[in-house]
Amino acid sequence: MRRPLPTAVAAVALSATLLTSCSTDSGTAEATTTDSATPRLALSYDGGVLVLDAQSLDVVGSAEVDGFTRLNPAGDDRHVLVSTGNSFTALDTAEPALTDVTFEAKTPGHVVRHDGKTVLFDDGTGLVRVFDPAELSDGTPDTTEFTTPEAHHGVAVELSDGSLLTTVGNEDERTGIVVLDRDRKEIVRNEDCPGVHGEAVAAGETVVVGCQNGLLIYRDGVITKVTSPDPYGRIGNQAGDEDSPIILGDYKTDPDAELERPERVSLTDTATGQLTLVDLGTSYTFRSLGRAPHGEALVLGTDGAVHVIDPNSKAVSRTVDVIDPWTEPDKWQSPRPALYVQDHTAYVTDPANKKIHTIDLDTWAVSGQADLPETPNEITGVAR
Repeated sequence: MRRPLPTAVAAVALSATLLTSCSTDSGTAEATTTDSATPRLALSYDGGVLVLDAQSLDVVGSAEVDGFTRLNPAGDDRHVLVSTGNSFTALDTAEPALTDVTFEAKTPGHVVRHDGKTVLFDDGTGLVRVFDPAELSDGTPDTTEFTTPEAHHGVAVELSDGSLLTTVGNEDERTGIVVLDRDRKEIVRNEDCPGVHGEAVAAGETVVVGCQNGLLIYRDGVITKVTSPDPYGRIGNQAGDEDSPIILGDYKTDPDAELERPERVSLTDTATGQLTLVDLGTSYTFRSLGRAPHGEALVLGTDGAVHVIDPNSKAVSRTVDVIDPWTEPDKWQSPRPALYVQDHTAYVTDPANKKIHTIDLDTWAVSGQADLPETPNEITGVAR
């Protein structure tokens, strides 16, 4: 049996399964029941989630969701996990509709997919849940669980041998990572990572997390510290490619800034530990990072262009103009242009004009655009 949703979310799921597109004075969510094997996109907006056909960019469904919403692919090429105030809820992009598959969480945080497993981290309790996303179509999957000693804004990754990497911290500070074996006995830890945040997986099942003074790299039972060239050189968001040893990261140097607008990104070779800074000549945000299918690092700048960095030369090899120049909003929850890569296509949202644009990552041409009925915020997708 599928676990019942909280009443408010259950009402959303019901409204999202209406057979015809409609609206009422009560704000019922628009939806369709189009079923297709084509890739899908999910875009959050203030009040809900849009589902698009990733090829035509047509809106094929929508669902109302109250409050600020975060989106992550669930890992099964069909579902997206919608994070709200108190749960992770699966949205079926094929129906499309919110399902009654939900994982309650005090403060839903990071969702990580690796080696056929999906890991949820509850910042409010430190509860880590691991499940097989292939089971989502049959109801709420069975989970294995682990709780960190203290709750914190963290992240966890389960590796192919069943070991679990989690962050270490509490409500006041985050200090590093610990790796536990299949039986959850400690293998190794490193707490020389103030402000630990984010994760990415590189070639050789190498896991990287960011610090306020560099990175920690875990591979084959060993944790290595890579130190930033600046005393405060924060790398808080990363984009990895499991076929490449290179990790793309942001890079901030002002510990006192309420909102720093950096113009450099970091490229770290996880095989050698070499960290290289690349000057873009434009700022960017945490929703600006991506990887192309041949390993190129992509950064969406506030100049409106996608900057393509060659992972070998560590230099910008081309820029692709996509949207008008824009300014990062003061609040991180506010809509701003976002970059998302799926297969050989990059998608760029344009909240100011309620549009979405595509870039062909083989030809580097802007290949399409579409108008949206809502102002987009976050974007993710499934390959189908």
